[in-house]
Amino acid sequence: MAGLSIASAFAVLAPTLGPVSSPTIVWLRDDLRLSDNPALQWASERGEPIVLVYLLDEASPELRPLGGASKWWLHHSLTSLASDAAAIGGQLILRRGAARDVIPALVTESGAGAISWNRRYGASREIDQELKTSLRDQGLEVESFQGSVLFEPWTITNKDGKPFQVFTPFWKNCLNQDAPREPLPAPKTLHSLPGVHSDDVDQWGLLPTSPDWAGGLRETWTPGETGGHERLRVFLESGLAIYHRRDEPGIVATSMLSPHLRFGEVSPFQVWHETMLNSDSEAMKNRDKFLSEVGWREFMINVLYQHPRLHLDNIKTNFDHFPWGEPTAEELRAWQKGETGIPLVDAGMKELWHTGYMHNRVRMVAASFLIKNMLVHWRVGEQWFWDTLVDADEANNPGSWQWVAGCGTDAAPYFRVFNPVVQAEKFDPEGIYRSRWVPEYLMPGYPEPIVDLAETRQRALTAFEVTKASHPAG
Repeated sequence: MAGLSIASAFAVLAPTLGPVSSPTIVWLRDDLRLSDNPALQWASERGEPIVLVYLLDEASPELRPLGGASKWWLHHSLTSLASDAAAIGGQLILRRGAARDVIPALVTESGAGAISWNRRYGASREIDQELKTSLRDQGLEVESFQGSVLFEPWTITNKDGKPFQVFTPFWKNCLNQDAPREPLPAPKTLHSLPGVHSDDVDQWGLLPTSPDWAGGLRETWTPGETGGHERLRVFLESGLAIYHRRDEPGIVATSMLSPHLRFGEVSPFQVWHETMLNSDSEAMKNRDKFLSEVGWREFMINVLYQHPRLHLDNIKTNFDHFPWGEPTAEELRAWQKGETGIPLVDAGMKELWHTGYMHNRVRMVAASFLIKNMLVHWRVGEQWFWDTLVDADEANNPGSWQWVAGCGTDAAPYFRVFNPVVQAEKFDPEGIYRSRWVPEYLMPGYPEPIVDLAETRQRALTAFEVTKASHPAG
């Protein structure tokens, strides 16, 4: 061995030592599951030890820090995923910090030769592209996959090659594509790389402490992949058959899958195919409508892809000049706490505070009341929902608020004002929902409405007419 360089000596010894391990990092984001995870499957097929990592990135400017309810969900989802991974021999590694710093450092620490992830479609895709380029330049295999949407945004365009601005033709185009692929199985085993440090999720401070406001969340939800699939199973067995009554908040006719989809504990491919397999005759009548709601999620992600600053900027730029009002702290707090004197709005806001969720029909009513009756900027309500909803995501939450406000995509004119009294009479005629959340609403002494519905509706319409005349929509 005398006279050999270190490199030459290693080359001589290599056949004796065996092949050098080249671990694969699987970078999880909004895909906290083992099944139907293309990035994980690719890593498993590569045959090397796997570093399964979740990075809590609250430092990169492209990423919006999670709200309180989402942090609660994330804590329990990560705990569940860590248990699931350990059951098949794996380990979930937790890290915190800016992705541009943490991921390259993890590559160096682990000696990884490859990294995979499932694609994102908001502003964070800039981070992913930068890392993909720089890591490939270092000689790593870097692969990204379609795991979070049935149809990737750039694949659904109109005849001119431009993105759709209205949902109905968008979804019709989606349905004319090849059927979504079959879900992928979970790996039977995971071979982790020993010695890689992981943060302790309990040290991340994701759970509320003083006060602990999450009692209702614990009563309502079971975060994690197992909980998500149980929720899907129950809905397909008992909810889909009455899905035609989904607008009635007093009955359980919706899937309540939204937080599981938001955190990727269940994939849209799994929802699609499990729904298509449902053969119950009553349920089949509602199947297409339910899948179109999955399609609405796809549409909102498509909108986010076009408008990465969706939670900040009006899509229709004439709303940049809309004369929003300035609510007092007391008025805003009345809306947040469900003390507006409008029973349906109050019921929805109390459901939100207790469960981290609100029935979709009531969300539209509560949002319309804030925007159009109180004349409060939609961003104020969107931020409150971002902090209090367990299913708040970067596409659907701001996209839906802009839809209600009339400044977003789709054919939702500003002059659509949801009258909460009429909505209650139509969709909660027996008062089941209102009685559940504000049982005192029929009793003497219930607060008077904080605004006059007819007067404030006219005020909003007048403001819109001024805006429309002065600043044509962009």
